[in-house]
Amino acid sequence: MPPLCTYVARVSDGLPLVASFSPSSANLEEEKNQAKQILRKLTTGPTSRMSIDTGRNFCFHYVIRDNLCFLTLTETSYPKRLAFLYLEEVAHALWEELLNQNTQNPRAVIDSISRPYALIQYDTLLAKYQRDFADPTTKQNSSKLSQDLSDITSIMKQNIEQVLDRGEKLEHVSKISSNLVSESKKFTW
Repeated sequence: MPPLCTYVARVSDGLPLVASFSPSSANLEEEKNQAKQILRKLTTGPTSRMSIDTGRNFCFHYVIRDNLCFLTLTETSYPKRLAFLYLEEVAHALWEELLNQNTQNPRAVIDSISRPYALIQYDTLLAKYQRDFADPTTKQNSSKLSQDLSDITSIMKQNIEQVLDRGEKLEHVSKISSNLVSESKKFTW
């Protein structure tokens, strides 16, 4: 099942700028209202991505980037990692479109918007990505997940190597410290 709906909203005030709904999202009025509540309550903070269970076999996922919130609704069976990859790709594509369409700073354009759904012309962009991510088992989506997991694995290996290096350095400092203590005992009064 594809992402059922996707919203892009300004984080500072929760103003929805663009939304896209899949054809199968017709009976999701309660979830659409929940999405609007989530967007209104968001603030910029340490949590830039999160999943929220609706309690009705659906899950909201959001990513905050450049003071914009990218929120999508999926079934709980849809892979979370793929949902976040979807949101990251939507965020990147929308930002690129804004850069290409506006000669001025896109940040200024977004900050100056005063009416809801002012960027509705980008709903086709969202719909395209919804179609691309509709089936989590496609080869394309599986390879995206594999690549993401490979990236995470390499980062984890790098972190472990850094921790081991720190451990070796701490051991060395500890030995030097012990030697200094034993040598300093020779000079007691």
